[in-house]
Amino acid sequence: MMQRWAAAILMAATSACVGQAQQAAAPRTTANAQACCKSQRHSAVSKRAAAKFAKRAEALLGTGPAGKGEWGLLIVDAESVETLYQQNADRYFVPASNMKLFATALALAKLGQEFRFHTTLETSGGISSGGLLTENLVLVGRGDPNLSNRKFPYELKEEFNGPPEKVLAELADALVAKGVKEISGDVIGDDSYFPRERYPNGWEIDDMVWEYGAAISSIVVDDNTVTLTLMPGEQPGSPVQAAVNPATPDFLVENDVVTSASDVKSDLTLTREPGSSLVVVKGTMPAKGAPRKLVLAIEEPAQHAAAVLKRLLEERGVKISGVARARHEAMKTQEDPTVLAEHVSVPLGDAIKLINKISQNLHAEMLLRTVARQNGVWATADDLMKVPQDFYASAGIAPDDVIQTDASGLSRHDLVTPRAIVTLLAFAQKQPWFETYYASLPVAAVDGTLEDRMKNTPAAGRIHAKTGSVEHVRTLSGFAETTGGRRLIFSFLSNNQGGKNHEALDALTGLCVAMLEEFNAAPLKRRVEHKRPH
Repeated sequence: MMQRWAAAILMAATSACVGQAQQAAAPRTTANAQACCKSQRHSAVSKRAAAKFAKRAEALLGTGPAGKGEWGLLIVDAESVETLYQQNADRYFVPASNMKLFATALALAKLGQEFRFHTTLETSGGISSGGLLTENLVLVGRGDPNLSNRKFPYELKEEFNGPPEKVLAELADALVAKGVKEISGDVIGDDSYFPRERYPNGWEIDDMVWEYGAAISSIVVDDNTVTLTLMPGEQPGSPVQAAVNPATPDFLVENDVVTSASDVKSDLTLTREPGSSLVVVKGTMPAKGAPRKLVLAIEEPAQHAAAVLKRLLEERGVKISGVARARHEAMKTQEDPTVLAEHVSVPLGDAIKLINKISQNLHAEMLLRTVARQNGVWATADDLMKVPQDFYASAGIAPDDVIQTDASGLSRHDLVTPRAIVTLLAFAQKQPWFETYYASLPVAAVDGTLEDRMKNTPAAGRIHAKTGSVEHVRTLSGFAETTGGRRLIFSFLSNNQGGKNHEALDALTGLCVAMLEEFNAAPLKRRVEHKRPH
């Protein structure tokens, strides 16, 4: 029935165009009639493709666990921005990490691909001839998310080289190279570059324990995390060893884990009360089993960084009279401090690729705050969230289509429409930074958070998109490259998913395959007068 209906439209449209052409005498009128005929044919083809996609989408989303949730879908042609299919495209959805599409675009537009972060060791004192630093040593953070041992540029997977405190060790080496042998004051971690706001509105208590919910600060050492490694014994009943790396006084581990029989699966629980340094681990691990690594979030990043730096300096023979401590408010002084050492970050374009590929929450939060900091210090969290609004308006996003409480999408209070995301992506493809932005997106069955998804399907290698996942939410938005050479922009947002994780993900894969197959046909060429200048 659907095919006969589409064929009838096509025949009617063709007859109308032919009739117009026969009545026209001038060559220009004939040309217009031919263009009309092509346009009508294209419209009929588009409607037929949309009908086929709709049928497949209904089969994927209309029944079963995935069908119990809410879905918002929007697909447009990237060249013409013609809407090919929409469902609830103007309704609000919790986007999860699809929010990073906004944060990374904002940073590229406002800071530029070559922007670099600067982290310094500073003092208001001096260095005596005997190597005594007569004042405090201050580590000043300015939002660099990669004070770590990561290797850049990111290529297919995340790689590391050296200890997690590698950058702080290099700063310590630089200080020792200046002849510093003793520090009479304290070692201070100064994160006053950003106002103190460790957790945005909408983050949950459970988030704060783990790496994806690490506290926000303008000092970020190894993602503001430490790794707790648990190592089972050789025999049942023997103790399980626990070690924290990098070593820090910020964590006190109460280890109640014991070694079980080798054929018993690990059963572990970890608890940490908010604001407490005590971490309690309980359970069992099988004898002779592999070590288990738990990556835990630091709650006081500036204090942690100061403690790690103090330890590194002492390991290099520097005597320190004071303590390690944090500073959250800028010092009011008219004298400029002396910069003793400096670390300059990788270009912003490299940092953004890492953020979108692995969906790094804390790093995305750094970008929004760094953009805001270019215009001074904000007073409230609400003031911070007003910063991107002018950019969203310039991108053509409708007012109130983005309700934002963080930059990463971890907040359950974020709301966006599928149309807002598609509008952003359509705007981005016209910008000079688009190549960097596009290259930052995970590729289906290839890398990032899509590395293990859509394998052995027609979508493998053809979906370049940002994933999103929090409790009851699964999202995917980006670009699709069809075998026919057509580029599509899409946003698939699902909320209120109560089934197992794989069911919503399977539905997203099915939607991607259907989109690539049903909207494969290339659109009509634009007229010469409508082509964008190169």
